[in-house]
Amino acid sequence: MGTFERYLSVWVALCIAAGVALGHALPGAFSVVAATEIAQVNLPVAVLIWLMIVPMLLKIDFGALGQVREHWRGIGVTLFINWAVKPFSMALLGWLFVATLFRGLLPADQIDSYIAGLILLAAAPCTAMVFVWSNLCGGEPHYTLSQVALNDLIMVVAFAPIVGLLLGVASITVPWNTLLLSVVLYIVVPVIAAQAWRRSLLAGGGETALKRVLDRLHPVSLVALLATLVLLFGFQGEQVLAQPLVILLLAVPILIQVYLNAGLAYWLSRRFGVAWCVAAPSALIGASNFFELAVAAAISLFGLHSGAALATVVGVLVEVPVMLSVVRIVTATRGWYEAR
Repeated sequence: MGTFERYLSVWVALCIAAGVALGHALPGAFSVVAATEIAQVNLPVAVLIWLMIVPMLLKIDFGALGQVREHWRGIGVTLFINWAVKPFSMALLGWLFVATLFRGLLPADQIDSYIAGLILLAAAPCTAMVFVWSNLCGGEPHYTLSQVALNDLIMVVAFAPIVGLLLGVASITVPWNTLLLSVVLYIVVPVIAAQAWRRSLLAGGGETALKRVLDRLHPVSLVALLATLVLLFGFQGEQVLAQPLVILLLAVPILIQVYLNAGLAYWLSRRFGVAWCVAAPSALIGASNFFELAVAAAISLFGLHSGAALATVVGVLVEVPVMLSVVRIVTATRGWYEAR
């Protein structure tokens, strides 16, 4: 990992502080940004989200789907965790902690919005950062690539129905038009654009040209992420100052969910005789989230000022340290895993 990625949580914390300070000092400027929208889509944030998502999707080779059969047991475990366990377990944890145990410590008018943000976070499996986690633990690269490509395809058709179902179960009004628009804007169109660009690069200059473009876009993607966080906390500043425990409390169900799903994926892989080099990235993919998509969907569905947007940003804050801890756990337990 580069220095920037390794200390992403530090940069996120600094962006939180900068956003809160700027929002307090320049409320008029942030109001202008908030008002720049079409069909409930904030245009400045939409541009930043695209700058985050497209470079990540550019890495995905859908040709890797041909290798799914080679790792079918590991892929089956991860699909089960990503689509049958993680969103539903997060909805349960959100109800248990946010709506029940922590209710008296959180703003009453944002309870449902916080739960919605947690659901959005869990319903989007990781797309890009998981390549870093898999590489750190020596995971099977072909499995990781084929699993991520398959998750991307499933996300196109499954993200909206799962989110809509869980929001409905949680008695949260589902703005279906906005939800479907978010899927088109932040999943379907970016996937098509990224794949068209990828094919053009490979046809014109091969892997060298693709790598050169990815290297150039990488810092752009990270800067766009941090700029989005500054905007979000510019709008959330008063709420954060009034309720300083909010971020810590929202982190509790996220942390439990990460370790729960990583542990379940790792244990199931061992039970089904999956090789460790596949089980390790399986646990990591099962636990991590496509937080860029979650942030974009939360903003589109509930607005820049919403608790949902804040909850998804907490996912960004804890992503690096918690996933590095999962990498360490699966690496340290390799001997136990292979002693089956």
